[in-house]
Amino acid sequence: MEKAKTVIREISIVDIQRDFESDADFVLVDTREESEWTAGHARGAIHLGKGVIERDIETVIPEIEKKIVLYCGGGYRSALAAEKIQEMGYKNVYSLAGGWGAWKLERMPIEGLDSD
Repeated sequence: MEKAKTVIREISIVDIQRDFESDADFVLVDTREESEWTAGHARGAIHLGKGVIERDIETVIPEIEKKIVLYCGGGYRSALAAEKIQEMGYKNVYSLAGGWGAWKLERMPIEGLDSD
């Protein structure tokens, strides 16, 4: 985990808010488990769990220059996933600092059961 944090870039909730407001072109990817995703997730996110992201990302997001923002529960799994997909050649990958916890704390838009 510590190694991953030295080779990946993190992005803050404030930066994500700016991206949404400016209609920036990026993909928000939830790397949590299926049950976590189903319970609630960031509005507009796609789900590629950490266990399958390396297998599926080239099909789901074939553009290696595309901005990709990964998040998980607290920022650890997404940092590890960011490291792996960078190793696969993706150039513009970020891990959301604080993950889902930060997303909810800042009252960012959500979908799923938690949005009710």
